[in-house]
Amino acid sequence: MTQIISAFAEIAPRYRALFCDLWGCVHDGKKPFPGAIAALQAFRAQGGVVVLVSNAPRPKPGVLTQLDRIGVPRDAYDEVVTSGDATQYAFLSGAVGHKVHHIGPMPKDQPFFDEFADPTLAALAAKSPVELVPLDQAEGILCTGPNDDLNDTPADYRAAFLLAKTKGLKMLCANPDLVVDFGDKRIYCAGALAALYEEMGGEALYFGKPHPPIYDLARRRLADLAGDLPNDAILCIGDGISTDVLGAMQEGLDSLFLTEGLNAGQFGPADALNAEELHSWLADGARNPTYVMGMLR
Repeated sequence: MTQIISAFAEIAPRYRALFCDLWGCVHDGKKPFPGAIAALQAFRAQGGVVVLVSNAPRPKPGVLTQLDRIGVPRDAYDEVVTSGDATQYAFLSGAVGHKVHHIGPMPKDQPFFDEFADPTLAALAAKSPVELVPLDQAEGILCTGPNDDLNDTPADYRAAFLLAKTKGLKMLCANPDLVVDFGDKRIYCAGALAALYEEMGGEALYFGKPHPPIYDLARRRLADLAGDLPNDAILCIGDGISTDVLGAMQEGLDSLFLTEGLNAGQFGPADALNAEELHSWLADGARNPTYVMGMLR
């Protein structure tokens, strides 16, 4: 049965590396969570390796810039892996064609097209560029989020998706998350648009959590830092029951579910979780995190 813990230090010595989610776990989009930062710094001080694994649609360089801007210190992590990184491989390989219609906030998501953590991707982009075109000229769709990510809802895209489905276009989804909390405002992510497209009969491709490509990339980058580690040496941390926890389960990795992210307040106070309600909810969803706590600290 899932174990409820009150402090990360209770289990930290069991692991050599973390795959830790970012938004809702380390920061809220505007500021870092002090307890989470302290926990990650302490883990690294004891020899652990922290890989931040995010469903952000932007590649690593842009996420590093954001982390610096909002005050997440560099000594809290060793590496960053994003859904944007993993999706770039598919995008530049022509997974949805070489004439692609982009849905997403610009210029916010411009880094997806011109920043690369892997030099081979930069070379591929130069050798075989993908052209961004209007929907009626497209061979496929790339979705990094709603165009107006603070205000749009998936329903705003029904007409466009009907045309895209009629044309048989595949959608490449750069962020499988459905929603995220930006400070105190909940906003839709690319995953919510992709879910609607599938509901309407379209096809979507995913490379972020809980899907294998982002974990394969995270393992490769972890291996560069610490060698090949066995599954039982890696802990996944996140607030997404259907992304972070499900992804860990599918990868054979332990997980720590944080209730005070997307499910804030659902199970009582962060420091006094209602175990009965929590375990019933987990059982109903067939999700089995190894550990649960309110917030990372």
